[in-house]
Amino acid sequence: MVKITETALRDAHQSLIATRMRTEDMLDIVEKLDDVGYYSLEIWGGATFDSCIRYLNEDPWHRLRDIKSRMKKTPAQMLLRAQNLVGYRHYPDDIVEKFVTKSFEYGIDIFRIFDAVNDLRNVKTSVVTAKKLGAHVQGTLSYTTSPVHTPETYINLAKEFAEMDCDSICIKDMAGLLTPAAVTEIVKGIKKEVSVPVDVHSHCTSGIAPYTYFAALEAGADIIDTAISPFSFGTSQPSTESTVAALKNTPYDTGIDLDSFREITKYFKDLREKYSSLYNPISVTVNTDILNYQVPGGMLSNLVSQLKEQNALDRFEDVLKEMPKVREEMGYPPLVTPASQIIVAQSVLNVITGERYKIISKEIKDYVRGHYGKPPSPIKAEIISKIINDEKPITVRPADLLEPEFELRKKEAESLGIANSEEDILTYAIYPSIAPKFLKGEVKAEELPTVRRTGNIISVSDSAPTNFEVHANNETYTVVIHPKGMSVEPRNQSSQSSGSNSSNKVTAKDMPGAVLSSMQGMVISINVSVGQTVNKGDQICLIEAFKMGNTLTAPWSGEVKQIMINKGDSVSVDDVLMVIE
Repeated sequence: MVKITETALRDAHQSLIATRMRTEDMLDIVEKLDDVGYYSLEIWGGATFDSCIRYLNEDPWHRLRDIKSRMKKTPAQMLLRAQNLVGYRHYPDDIVEKFVTKSFEYGIDIFRIFDAVNDLRNVKTSVVTAKKLGAHVQGTLSYTTSPVHTPETYINLAKEFAEMDCDSICIKDMAGLLTPAAVTEIVKGIKKEVSVPVDVHSHCTSGIAPYTYFAALEAGADIIDTAISPFSFGTSQPSTESTVAALKNTPYDTGIDLDSFREITKYFKDLREKYSSLYNPISVTVNTDILNYQVPGGMLSNLVSQLKEQNALDRFEDVLKEMPKVREEMGYPPLVTPASQIIVAQSVLNVITGERYKIISKEIKDYVRGHYGKPPSPIKAEIISKIINDEKPITVRPADLLEPEFELRKKEAESLGIANSEEDILTYAIYPSIAPKFLKGEVKAEELPTVRRTGNIISVSDSAPTNFEVHANNETYTVVIHPKGMSVEPRNQSSQSSGSNSSNKVTAKDMPGAVLSSMQGMVISINVSVGQTVNKGDQICLIEAFKMGNTLTAPWSGEVKQIMINKGDSVSVDDVLMVIE
């Protein structure tokens, strides 16, 4: 009997609406989902942790606790990025052990553990910790295609996971690249070598996934991942109801009663309507170009969202074309978080700055240094030199170089007044730049744009003005459109901000030496002071954009005369950061 993992409460909405589903919209349906007869419900991990504290003003630990309290029959599953946990860098072993333990205590039964570059040295601590706790560990292969990846690559990885005493194996096809022929060879090869169940996870981005699933089952797969129909297809998984119906009265019958979905399907149809303003045609349309670009489902909707934030959605195709180049230069990593975020962020920077590697994110420097593990293919020497100059990449397990961190983060959190529990300390340890505002109660939940329908006219009310170019009579005009009742103040060009988040921002007009922001984001650190002399290329500040830390450098040599920003400020494209004369 084939088993089903339902992804509606995690990967499905991460893939389609950039992980914006609120916990309150999940709780009322959990008991119905629990009654279906699923193998597991994926409810946590991945980008949900980040999204909760960055956008939704929700405590991710409370989400896990509240959902699990309504589950009596079905195992709760999470996606864990091994040594990266639910963040974008490697964390020391003490943080990993505490996070896995706390997740288990809050109710996680199945840990789906993967490493972005399939360096299994990086999964050891999380796998060993979860096994000691008595949890089910699903060793996960990050699937991709490249000149250096073959079916034997994944079969050998599965054997290594089995040697770690993993309870099952997952083939994680995050971008919808896995074909029927490939999955047949890989599943048969794994089944020949190991005796644990095999789960196949894919996305419908390229339109192939339903065919791949059936081929996987014929080859001997035991579990497949699906999403309830209103949150299926597109960049999400195949439809649960359709899959159950298609397999009925076959050797792969799921044993699930289709009638059990009636209320669930209607509930999620209403939710889809509520979140309809967050759906983008790019995320819900089959795109076979993804077979070349390899953007994972969850990343695609986030890429659209992030390009909107940068007022650069018109560069979407340019970014997609840039990504394979960057990926090749980085040694063909599978595009799964955090590698996907790292590659995509650098591709965006290369495109919107107009110069490749003009701005290099902190994370891509760390990747080239070897701090994320061994790339699938060696990075060329000229690329290493371009990114990290004369440094030599490391060859040891990255976490071996990290000092224990929990006690240090605990002291920092206590000094900030945010160490109310071990969970809060872990949240801060994983996201030290954005967690303090959340834990202090200073984050305001992102407003959900409202959709109004009048006949055949659909209007979306957003919280921010939108710029349009209007062409008329051979002239081009820039107009700003905003919701009725919202005022848009002209930018004050004479005042000088001392670090406000939104008002009194300064433009470069009539300001010699003004250094402008090339992106929208949050100021993480300022590395210079007024009166300091800097050389062209010196680091002047770090701005978090695309969830990465991006180093901005001095565009020329000179003296820092004024600094218009403070740590924690939000900045927009072309805001004046400082004056260097």
